Amino acid sequence: MGKRRWYLALQDMGCIVCLNTEGIRSEPDMHHISKGAGRIDDFHTIPLCPLHHRLGVNNHLAVSRHPWKKEFEKRYGTEWELFKQVKDIAEGKK
Repeated sequence: MGKRRWYLALQDMGCIVCLNTEGIRSEPDMHHISKGAGRIDDFHTIPLCPLHHRLGVNNHLAVSRHPWKKEFEKRYGTEWELFKQVKDIAEGKK
């Protein structure tokens, strides 16, 4: 799957956290998974809405990945677990 098709599949999927927790589709940002100090590549991405990605929220309703990685992963699963789920859905395995 090329990068364009990958991003279109993730865009269509919507935020993986909203899908898992509320069963709804919400417009996503692309979150790049990092290894060490940098991004791996454009394919190691998960779709997250702004609330779950970058708005800095940490309350009883939601946690943003930035800057709350530990709490985000505790509540929703690790980035790698979410990536595997996203990949399976995008490839039609789920």
